[in-house]
Amino acid sequence: MSEEERGERRPAGAPERMIESAILLLAQHGFEAASFGAVLKASQAPRGSIYHHFPGGKQQLIAAAIDVAEARAVALARGMHGRTAVEIIDGFAGAWRAVLELSDFGAGCSAVAVTVSSDDPELVERAGAVFRSWRQALAEVLLASGLNAQQAADLSMMMLAACEGAVVLCRAERSLVPLEAVTGQLKLLAATMAG
Repeated sequence: MSEEERGERRPAGAPERMIESAILLLAQHGFEAASFGAVLKASQAPRGSIYHHFPGGKQQLIAAAIDVAEARAVALARGMHGRTAVEIIDGFAGAWRAVLELSDFGAGCSAVAVTVSSDDPELVERAGAVFRSWRQALAEVLLASGLNAQQAADLSMMMLAACEGAVVLCRAERSLVPLEAVTGQLKLLAATMAG
């Protein structure tokens, strides 16, 4: 029986720790703050391991970080399968509320950080793919909730754009009020679509 089958987790290795550190640094401080030095310090990985595990340099590490963030976001969306559109919005906003509260308004979205602060076109395109994947996963669960395909696609776009913007405002104002206002309006929109 494997460790996973027994419910055990192996301690994270150096590459996993570096990726986790990069995700957090991106979410808290942006692309420039996710330097190799900062990642090594945060992950407590040996200096020599960075080019061993990420021979493509910072671009490879950041791409891996946003790939992991994407997988988590898609899993979160797919985990809401079977819920109503209003419940999906509550779950989505609730995840952002948790990020903001747990970080004391210090963290946002790592893909947004790459989009707005990286001048690497390949990484920005990768961030765009993350957002498309996330919207698609949200649209799929919204479609399963009873919305038609166009409604599901439109609402998934609205959810992502509105909540990402609300997170920025929440961080700036150190308040959940923007996210709560956006959540309320999205739920009204979803109820109208479902009706």
